[in-house]
Parts: sequence; structure tokens; C-alpha cells
Amino acid sequence: MIVPLDEAVRDLVHDGDTVALEGFTHLIPVAAGHEIIRQGLRDLTLVRMTPDIVYDQLIGAGCARKLVFSWGGNPGVGSLHRFRDAVAHGWPVPLEIEEHSHAGMANRYVAGASGLPFAILRGYTGTDLIGNNPNIRAVTCPFSGQELAAVPAINPDVTVVHAQRADRDGNVQLWGITGVQKEAALAAERVLVTVEEVVDALDPVPGEVVLPARVLDRVSVAAGGAAPSYAHGYYERDNEAYRAWDAIGRDRGAFTAWLAELTAAAPPPAGPAAPEPAGRGL
Repeated sequence: MIVPLDEAVRDLVHDGDTVALEGFTHLIPVAAGHEIIRQGLRDLTLVRMTPDIVYDQLIGAGCARKLVFSWGGNPGVGSLHRFRDAVAHGWPVPLEIEEHSHAGMANRYVAGASGLPFAILRGYTGTDLIGNNPNIRAVTCPFSGQELAAVPAINPDVTVVHAQRADRDGNVQLWGITGVQKEAALAAERVLVTVEEVVDALDPVPGEVVLPARVLDRVSVAAGGAAPSYAHGYYERDNEAYRAWDAIGRDRGAFTAWLAELTAAAPPPAGPAAPEPAGRGL
């Protein structure tokens, strides 16, 4: 259950898989994304509500053939230039895109987690996504006659999330701003969670989400594994890293140099987490 990150990725993620790396604002599974790049995985369908720079890196590394998403960008900075290059120029490989609304993506995960084939919502009314995305269909309510939108469930082959901690049995605890991590995990065939640390007991925290070991396949310690995003109670967001990525991602040569450095480097050891700040978990 608790294994090194390189072993976990090798066991769970395969060429051609549909892979969701979810996290909202913080707890973004960056270390796992970098390990996918190091292992040279290809032809992935990448799913994420809000792909940011780790998805830009995965796309630029040639890991992705398709992106399913509802918003993409370098938050607070601008565009994802590797994403744009792949769509506009097919570099390094062509990228197919499937765009949804936030509500549509969230409800697709909920449907997948619930064992339902599709989700129904009003969220696409008045948008031009209808008619441009074959995975958004109009349905008529059998009770009221109202026309609604239907979208297929998302059931990733693999969901990857990052969390603050796990216990030694592999139960995982996360807190702070959470997104669809729970739903994405429950919808998936296989689940990998990276954590800041492993502890003897999961002390209760306000607003926590606990993923029980029985719904997970592998847990890996990756201290700092969400950086440059933040892990609530452990470390802050590295805003400068997001600004710096704009120049790297904008230029193919700069990106290629960054990629060579990443793939030449061994992943960081699974050492102890960063020192605990005052007021953690509040």
C-alpha cells in the first residue's frame, strides 16, 4: 500500500490511460506529474477541472494525446504556452481537447463515483459548448418536459491526488480548500495518493476529507509534493515559481532545457515532511 512514488506510478499508470490529477488551488499532485514525465508515459488522456502548470509540463513532455477540462491557465499569470503550442502547432505531438463547464466536470465525476452512466444539469444553457462538444447532449425531463444537458460520467483509469497525511494503514486525510478529489478517487479504477507525511494516527481536523485505505491502491510519501502550489498547514504557494514558468513555457528551447533537467534528476527521496508550522490544521 505505502510504496515509493516511482514504484507506485510504474504499477498504476500505463500508456494510453485516462489519468486525472486533481486538486484545487492547493494539494496539486505535482510530484506525481513529474514522475509520469520521468517514466516517459505516452498517449494519456489527461483529465482535470483546472489544468495549470503541471499539465502544461505533461503536455510539453509529449505525455498527452487529449485533454478533458473546464479551464486551463497559469493562475494569476496567464496562458499555458505548451498547451497552446500543442493545440495550435502539434508540438511536440497534436493535442485533442474536450472542453466543459466547471459544473459539468464536477457532475461528471459525481456520476462516475455514483456508478451512473451520465449526469444531468442546467449548466450549459446558453453556451456555445452545446453543439461543439459531442459529449454534451440535450435531454428532456420525463416529468416536467424541461430540456436539460446530459454529460457522460468520468471514470478515470487512474486518479492521482495529493494530501497532507496518511496513517500507516493507508487511510488518507486532507483538508483546507478541497475540490473534487474525493469524487475523482471514487470514480477511478485505480487511485494513487501522495502525502506530505505518514503518521501513527489521523487526528481530526475541521473540514477534513478522509479517503479510506479500501478505496486506494497506493500511497506514496512526497514531502513538498504539491509545490509550487501549497499544502494547507505545511507550506505556502510559491508565486514566483508560477511567474517564472511563463518564460520557460513560452519558449520551446527553455522548456526543452527544463525537461532535460527534470528527466536527468532522480526524484527527491521520501524524507520527513517540512517542519510543522504553528497552528497547523486550523
